[in-house]
Amino acid sequence: MQLVSGPLASVDASLPEIAVRVERLTLAKRLWRGVAEDGTEFGFELTTPLKNGDAVGQTTTARYIIRQQPEPVLEISLEVASSAAAGIGWAIGNLHMELSSEPTRLLAPDDPAVRQLLDRLNVPYRPISAIFRPGRFARGAQQPHEIGPSHKH
Repeated sequence: MQLVSGPLASVDASLPEIAVRVERLTLAKRLWRGVAEDGTEFGFELTTPLKNGDAVGQTTTARYIIRQQPEPVLEISLEVASSAAAGIGWAIGNLHMELSSEPTRLLAPDDPAVRQLLDRLNVPYRPISAIFRPGRFARGAQQPHEIGPSHKH
């Protein structure tokens, strides 16, 4: 088993990628185990959680990359006024649910409470499977901004 304390600073991008597939909730942890697609085992003892796309290992023949698994989410189109988008975000946050924003859509967990809220507000949505990165907010064509974990009461 290879022990990992953090992402590699640099990797040889010309080497083939072998994915270490992981669920979002596991990826948020600092102590866990994972297995790459080729069967290589990794033990993670991290100071900060890893992110999708982080390199965690490299050999002379391959590089090992963290790949977050898609999960069920609700996609909400941002073809609405910015005030409406802000209101939708506030309403979902008021349920203490997490949210992710991209230039053309919002993503929220596919949860019955979120579905009921969106139905009540007459907000169209569609269930999809996608990589969900809560706390990530895109600002137009700029790079997304990470705001970190949800607030606590």
